[in-house]
Amino acid sequence: MHIVVAGLNYRTAPVSIREKFAFAEGDLPQALQELKVTKSVMECVIVGTCNRTELYVAVDRENLCTHYLREFFENWFGIPREQFNKHLYIYENEQAMKHLFRVTSGLDSMVIGETQILGQVRDAFLLAQQQKTTGVLFNQLFKQAVTMAKRAHTETGIGENPVSVSYAAVELGKRIFGSYDQKKVLIIGAGKMSELTVKHLYANGADEVVVVNRSLGRAQELADKFHGVASTMDKLLGHLESADIVISSTGAAGFVLTAEQVSGVLQKRRSRPLFMIDIAVPRDLDPRLGEMPNVFLYDIDNLQSLVNSHLEERRKAAVQIEEGIVAEIAAYNQWTRTLGVSPVIQALQSKSSSIHEETMDSLMKKLPDLDERELKVIHKLTKSMMNQLLRDPIVRIKEMAAERHGDEALDLFTEIFALEERLAALKQAEAAARQQEAQAAHESLKEELLSKVRVTPADILAKA
Repeated sequence: MHIVVAGLNYRTAPVSIREKFAFAEGDLPQALQELKVTKSVMECVIVGTCNRTELYVAVDRENLCTHYLREFFENWFGIPREQFNKHLYIYENEQAMKHLFRVTSGLDSMVIGETQILGQVRDAFLLAQQQKTTGVLFNQLFKQAVTMAKRAHTETGIGENPVSVSYAAVELGKRIFGSYDQKKVLIIGAGKMSELTVKHLYANGADEVVVVNRSLGRAQELADKFHGVASTMDKLLGHLESADIVISSTGAAGFVLTAEQVSGVLQKRRSRPLFMIDIAVPRDLDPRLGEMPNVFLYDIDNLQSLVNSHLEERRKAAVQIEEGIVAEIAAYNQWTRTLGVSPVIQALQSKSSSIHEETMDSLMKKLPDLDERELKVIHKLTKSMMNQLLRDPIVRIKEMAAERHGDEALDLFTEIFALEERLAALKQAEAAARQQEAQAAHESLKEELLSKVRVTPADILAKA
């Protein structure tokens, strides 16, 4: 069995291409079923976000798999492969596993270390489980990836340090206030960066927003988004008396607030801290404000410096996580090596049970006078003897199967105990069960598709 991922993401395709390959949420169950009945596919999961569309599949034949996956993209989205081939990446086996672990832990995201993707991968896996498109391989692999990502975020703290200017501003404010509950935000100007920053502050508990702008209409437009109050520049100093946080981003040529103006307001504030964020270039707020008592002033360079230091911290954490991914892949590979031992042990136990049953039948024929209690005791003791005899070989073959040459050990074990015929019968029964399951899924999908286009006699009469 081989593991393959095929997809496109923000690195390989612009948004104008990615949006053409976005699965509608309601269509995902059907997409999973169609992917599952694709030739060679044994298990599958679809991960779709605004930044990526990826098909994860476990296949029985690696060579033709890439052709069938391209065909699936082509048929589902109705786009010729010539138009997306250059944007498509395909990873196989260890590369595919590494990619999944990196995606889930946020190392492959636009913002390194972000946690949203972890939930998205988990949800994609749970949906695939509900649709019965996963099996023993993906149930183990995706659980391992989600668990590893959770642990990585907890142990390294990679997602704790904000890496956007607006988030950095929010973190600085927390150092001053501890909490934003019942804090008043004063926005000077109505720029996009100010809006984004106040959005984060509002989400963190700031519950009163005042927008001051030269144009009252634009101020009202922004204020309405946060159930706030709109005002004009001539009332700025009045609002400053009660504000806790000031965010300024105007296009003014000079300072909007000078040290002299704020000095008079500070006397009325009674030593309450004032957190000021100057996002404008050129600056809106007089740099001398930062020297005044109880005023905490940060400009765009201060914030960017904090973002850069946080990015460096995330990169260090990412190195730790990458090392952890190597260990996780090794653990998964070791686990897969032990999968081959289960049928062998099952065949051995089956052969043992058959021998035991034949022996008991022979015993009953040779000693017909044994009563039920005596037969029960003999059955129990002989069964126990066989189990004890097989216990050590089973333990040893499990250990040997997990080692580097596990396949050779399994072959030798099979030959020593003459299990070839029983193994072949087990594999044949398993293949038949898989084929039956695939056929049932195909028929179910076909019936569902036909039901959507079925024409009834009433429809024909209506058209006539």
